[in-house]
Amino acid sequence: MYRRERNIAIAVGLILLIAVIAFATTRSVGSRIYPVKLGGKYGYIDHAGKLVINPQFEQAGHFSEGTAPVKVGQKWGYIDRHGTLVIQPQFDLADPFSNGRALIGSGRQFGYIDSSGRFVINPQFEGAGRFSADLAPVQMANRWGYINKDGKIAINPQFEEAGNFSNGRALVRMGDRYGYIDKSGKLAINPQFEGAGEFSDGLALVQTGSKFGYIDKDGKMVINPQFQQAGDFSDGLAYVVMGNRFGYINKSGKFAINPQFDEAGEFAHGLAPVWLGDRQGYINKDGKYVWNPTS
Repeated sequence: MYRRERNIAIAVGLILLIAVIAFATTRSVGSRIYPVKLGGKYGYIDHAGKLVINPQFEQAGHFSEGTAPVKVGQKWGYIDRHGTLVIQPQFDLADPFSNGRALIGSGRQFGYIDSSGRFVINPQFEGAGRFSADLAPVQMANRWGYINKDGKIAINPQFEEAGNFSNGRALVRMGDRYGYIDKSGKLAINPQFEGAGEFSDGLALVQTGSKFGYIDKDGKMVINPQFQQAGDFSDGLAYVVMGNRFGYINKSGKFAINPQFDEAGEFAHGLAPVWLGDRQGYINKDGKYVWNPTS
């Protein structure tokens, strides 16, 4: 999600930019394409690591619902899978489509467009997140609540922070602790964590003290807090940090890919971005490179 003055997403109690790292798609594994940086510009590779859209964009997001946000000059627009602009660059920020809506930033406010690029919810919010299960978190008067796809309030603004719905739960902050609500807005897991992430693959990242672990939808700890940093599960794996290196664990908490990277992202349909210094590559679930790190 985004908040005014800083483009941010709520995850593990930290505020992180998501405009160009959201992993969401309706495509099959074989047809999925991924953004890469080469020679200072962004293009796209396919699942085999072949360049399919030449590097030409200042920044690039992931494909979802047939399009991807890209930055051309100082503005964001959307391309199709051939690299053709289908929504002209005109926004200050842009997020991949979700539930037929895309979150955009215009000046200091946030709203939503449809697939034609037309505003369906005018920019009016101080902060906002993506639609999921037909609800999206928005910030009004310094409090977060949820709207439906018509832009009407579904859960009254009352939280210090609020995340996207996933697996029937949404992350919220009340006071200085994070918990989870259900779609009715009622607390499903009481606020008790210093930091937390969204549910994915049935588990959610939480912070207890200075360490990170994972809970299930009932709030039960299933992977004990032990990691310096960690991410959400995706494709059955989650990145974690031990000894200042990034690796990946499975849902039993065991390492599937040993810590070896300077930075890492979530898996999406079999591939994950990893970094060595400022060079980004992609690995498969065996930890093998399909795109060697480039910058």
